[in-house]
Amino acid sequence: MTDRGRDPGTVPGVPGIENPLRLAKWLAGAGLSELGELRAVQLISGGRSNLTYRLDLDGGTIVLRRPPLGHVLPTAHDMSREYRVLTALRDTAVPVPRPLASCPDADVVGAPFYLMQFIDGRVLRTAQDGAELSSDQAAELSNLMTETLAAIHGVDIAAVGLADFGRPEGYLARQLARWQRQRELSNTRELPGYAELVERLAKGMPASPDGTLVHGDFRLDNTLVRLSRPSRVAAVVDWEMSTLGDPLADLGLTLSYWADGAAGLPDVTVGATVTSLPGFWSRDEFAARYAELTGRDVSGIGYYIAFGYFKLAIVLEGIHARYLAHQTVGEGFEREGPAVLTLIERAHQMLDTLG
Repeated sequence: MTDRGRDPGTVPGVPGIENPLRLAKWLAGAGLSELGELRAVQLISGGRSNLTYRLDLDGGTIVLRRPPLGHVLPTAHDMSREYRVLTALRDTAVPVPRPLASCPDADVVGAPFYLMQFIDGRVLRTAQDGAELSSDQAAELSNLMTETLAAIHGVDIAAVGLADFGRPEGYLARQLARWQRQRELSNTRELPGYAELVERLAKGMPASPDGTLVHGDFRLDNTLVRLSRPSRVAAVVDWEMSTLGDPLADLGLTLSYWADGAAGLPDVTVGATVTSLPGFWSRDEFAARYAELTGRDVSGIGYYIAFGYFKLAIVLEGIHARYLAHQTVGEGFEREGPAVLTLIERAHQMLDTLG
């Protein structure tokens, strides 16, 4: 419970915000004086990359996002890009938290950060989180996720000022090269099957469709949902990998996270494994609805799912490297290393189905 009488100078620090008094002084000068004094700082659990904090102030609650602790990979964890895309999307059909302020000064909390509106909603990640869901609600959430992803890919990037947010042409080739570089920078061990996977992805790379805004990490537990009647997606969060690129790569990554109960796939415990519960759509149903909403051909989605496994494997390998260096905050990071090897194997299995 927040102590409303606590002086900001006595607010306990947490990893990543060790000096709340310094943050409180910055808030006072950032045009947020109507929120009053800072009373509590809490790390919100669940993050595997950028760190998210709840800030309780006299006048309400807001959220702070900053990069992870320790060494970060080049081009990753750019707070200004995340803040920019939230600002661009605030008046679109894509639900996002309202951005409040951005701070490029690393001296305040140890890294650049930004502030955004606190959204009241549920994060559904595990079967336990979804224990109260009916089959109808699970199906409804499946459709909402598909509609939200289609809305992201339908944003008029020129109208919202994101026409220069990335280079859609050659997106997949650049992604393949980029994630190989990230792997080299997080290289702590041999990864069986990795080199062969890179070769297969390069050889089978399809021509990309027209570019759109892509979230880069769209999954159920990167949304906040409300389970009222009807249910709705209250906000899409964690935009750190967003850019302009191939929308089918975004769909493929979403499906690589999707624990498909219909196919008997209890995928590695990343993403929202709640989707294995009865009522959630299969991957095929999700892809078919996406095709209906967007008019895009999803017949080659297997390649993109394999690419999603590849990308996720490298992301988790980077997290594993930070875990080994004692630079992670929270619990569960010991599971990421073994998951990397499983994801590489899954990517090969998916490519095998393509002939």
